[in-house]
Amino acid sequence: MSVPTGRIRRMTSSIPESWTRIETWLANNAPRTFAELAPPAERATIARAEEAIGLAFPPSLTESLLRHDGTADGVLLPPFWMMLSTRHIVDAWTSRTDIHGPERPDAETGDPEREYGPWWHRQWIPFATNGAGDHLVVDQRPTRQRGRIGAADHEVGCHFKTHPMWTSLPQLLDMTATAIETGGLLDCYERVVIDERELTWEF
Repeated sequence: MSVPTGRIRRMTSSIPESWTRIETWLANNAPRTFAELAPPAERATIARAEEAIGLAFPPSLTESLLRHDGTADGVLLPPFWMMLSTRHIVDAWTSRTDIHGPERPDAETGDPEREYGPWWHRQWIPFATNGAGDHLVVDQRPTRQRGRIGAADHEVGCHFKTHPMWTSLPQLLDMTATAIETGGLLDCYERVVIDERELTWEF
């Protein structure tokens, strides 16, 4: 039987697999960033957070938090994103929602799957921050692109980029792990280690 020729698409690593790859590389090459990885969150803590915001976390985010409850001040995701703890997810969601105010029936117009979204939506779950008021969010609106990643800027609103890394959290962690391991470019960014201890990303 002949074997089909052509490019074979690599399967996306699971959340635990991606974390194992990231942890291994950081421990050997960027120990300061490795030390910023928090211990696992408890399931009860995650359940309380879900109750606080009135949304169930997507399974991928729960898996990630059960591995590491954030990355403290350590930049992990390109180009400058630090992953939030469970408590800070609730804080960020609550702050954004309070600023945005009560949603009206006409608060969102147009296609919810478009590249640019509103300033905020209650069905977005923040999971990373740049420390300047901006967040990465998982879009939990019931659309065909449910689970995609958006960058919610505190001034101009949310942008859903088209690069494959932003398709989902599993894809984002998998492609980050690959870029960290290989030193290859990821959406124009390259991993760099400062003083042989700390991970950062350069354009």
